[in-house]
Amino acid sequence: MPTCSAGSWLCDFASWTDDPEHGQYDPAMDSYSYPVAHTPPGGYGSTFPPLVMPGCTEPLVEGAPDLRGIWAVVGATRGGHPIAPDDRLMSYVERIEQAGNRIVDCGGGTIADCRADGTEENGVHDVSAFDYTTPIHVVASYEDGVFILRPVGLPGIEVTRRLNEHGQMVWTRPDMGGMVAILERTGPPE
Repeated sequence: MPTCSAGSWLCDFASWTDDPEHGQYDPAMDSYSYPVAHTPPGGYGSTFPPLVMPGCTEPLVEGAPDLRGIWAVVGATRGGHPIAPDDRLMSYVERIEQAGNRIVDCGGGTIADCRADGTEENGVHDVSAFDYTTPIHVVASYEDGVFILRPVGLPGIEVTRRLNEHGQMVWTRPDMGGMVAILERTGPPE
């Protein structure tokens, strides 16, 4: 079992598979083997924290879009109007890890770690990126190739991430003035 060396969000994971360089799946070390990560007090800062599931090779569940990697915003609109190049959203970068039905999204200083199984119990239970203190509870699911987040207590709000025909991620935030961002994968989750 992993041993945590610096709090619940930073753990030291040594070797998870018999052959991690070749990505062989070791069912003994699936995504359930890693502790759920949470945002540290005040957010994680300007540098991504260590990977939450390093070496995990569990295949994605059927219907999950492959969002693994580092993603950077390359264009965005709000309410159908282009967002100015100097808007802070235009410099947004996030890292996504996925295995099985689990997805870990690090962006904006927060860590959203959940199982996309449609239950509140296994959803995101963390803090808002707006102040790093307001609790959030979000149900996550994969539906028809789309990752959907539904904040508990806010009916009708769905934050989505999906891949378009060019392999770019389309991220929608109706709670942010109808924001739609296009992100390009710039590398693997490291």
